[in-house]
Order: sequence, then C-alpha cells, then structure tokens
Amino acid sequence: MFENSDSNKRYYTLNYYYKKKYNSKVFKVSLNTWCTCPNIDGTKGFGGCIYCLNKSGDFAGNKHDPLKVQFESVKDVMLKKWPKAKYIAYFQAGSNTYNDINVLRKNFLEVLTYKDVVGINIATRCDCINSEVLELLKEINSKTDLVVELGLQSIHEKTLKLINCCYTLNEFNKAYKLLKENNIKVVVHIINGLPYEDKNDMLETAKYLNKLNIFGIKIHMLHVLDGTKLASMYKKEMFHILTKEEYVDIVVSQLELLNSNIVINRITGDPNVNYLIEPKWLIKKFGVLNEIDKEMVRRDTYQGKKTEA
Repeated sequence: MFENSDSNKRYYTLNYYYKKKYNSKVFKVSLNTWCTCPNIDGTKGFGGCIYCLNKSGDFAGNKHDPLKVQFESVKDVMLKKWPKAKYIAYFQAGSNTYNDINVLRKNFLEVLTYKDVVGINIATRCDCINSEVLELLKEINSKTDLVVELGLQSIHEKTLKLINCCYTLNEFNKAYKLLKENNIKVVVHIINGLPYEDKNDMLETAKYLNKLNIFGIKIHMLHVLDGTKLASMYKKEMFHILTKEEYVDIVVSQLELLNSNIVINRITGDPNVNYLIEPKWLIKKFGVLNEIDKEMVRRDTYQGKKTEA
C-alpha cells in the first residue's frame, strides 16, 4: 500500500491528509464574496483567461447572500452526507485577495468564528499578493490552518500568453516565494490539455513544481465552455482535445514525478455541464478517477516513484 493512503489510492489524497490531521471527515464550504480579477476589471486585461466564463464559483454560495447565510446553506447540504464533519471555509469565486484589505480581513476573521471551522482556503492569483495582503495572510496563518491556492496552469510562457492569463512565471515565482518564506501552505493549480501543449510540456510543469516543494496541487483537464474565447478558438482551429486515455496517461506520469508528500487536492475537473462543448468524457468524473487508479495498478506505480531514484 502507498505510504500516504489507507485505501486503494496510490497517491496522497486531500481526504487522507484531512483524516490524519483532524481525525475526522473534513469538507470545504465554497464561498463567493464578490471578488473580481485584475484580468477582468481592466487592471491588466478584460474578459479573463480565454477559458473563463466569468462564472468562477459556480459551485460556491450565492454571492447575493451574506457570508453566514452562504456558509450555512452550503454546509447543510454537505452535512446530509457527512453529519459529523468539520469544515474548511473556501473562498473560491474570483481572486480572493483582490479586494479592499478591510473587507478581506472582515470576511476571513468572520468565518473563524463559525463552529467547527478548522481552516481557510483562499483561491487567488500570483499578482494579487502584495505586501498589505501578505501581512493579512500572515495574521490569518497565525490563527488557523491557512492554505493559499495559486493558479499557474502552465510554466510555459508561450502558453500563458496564448490563454491570456496576464501574469508571468516570474510573477508566480515571486508570490510563491513570499508565501513559502512565511510558512504559508500553497496549493498550485495546473491545467492539462492546454492548446498546443504536448505531453512533455505538461510533464515539465509537474517537474518544475516538484522542485519548488509545494504543499499541494490541483490538476485540471481543460474543458471548452460555450461563450468563452476558447470556444471560439476551438471552433476555428479545432486544436486537439485530450482523450480520456491520454489524460489518464499524463496524470499518472505527473504523479510519478511528484514527491510523495505533495497533497493531491484534485485530479480532474468539474465542468459546468450546461456550457460544456468538449470533452464530454469529463462529465463522468468518477469514471476518470477509476481509470487513473486502474492505470496506476497496471503500471505498478505510485506517486513519487520517479523521484526516488
């Protein structure tokens, strides 16, 4: 059995991390606090990344509701499945360090008063970590189990320009270094299947992040949503969309390259099915997860196998 697992998983799942840390089931309560993005409001760009439908937080609380109401409504749904769980307050929608600092502080501190909240996760961008924000994050980190999630997507500058992220790898490195130096855990988001990247490009991204000694990673599959710039590009250029078999192969190869202590927070995506153009196979999430498990057994491999040599 893989060392960081008590199931059939051959990689270090977030569920296992929480179980060991809190001796309890822990789930995230996703929140929407009206945060936008410098790539949407015109500070650095308009319209967001080309795959962005400007619906970040589709699975979060209703942004029109107060924070407490959002939290309780999302929590109550999850409690039907896990009645004795503890919670992570997950600031998911938008770039959640991109707001007035006093608003951020109020929201972050408020959720810490809620019963059974054991930590906070903050999803944001590397270019939304300034000195003022860093001081606030240090304060929150001293009070709870804080994780900052940074979207990177790819280490390849050509790709970052193509998808219109409006940040560079150098900006990511600076933000990551600031957080790491202050003992703030960082989870990095990457996307497999970005236009014109091949398997080697995706493996290079995994190798690069492994050298940074990140706390965790979220691996997504690119999905084309109707109404996005990516959809227009796909209809015109018909760039290759990874098959399920290709995606499984790449993910397993990435896991082999990641140190065994990196927590795999996510290994596939949850597309908005109302807008999904491709890939249709992504709708059956558990089928993808099962295929990854089976491929790891077939190869007789596990997370970190190629880092041990």
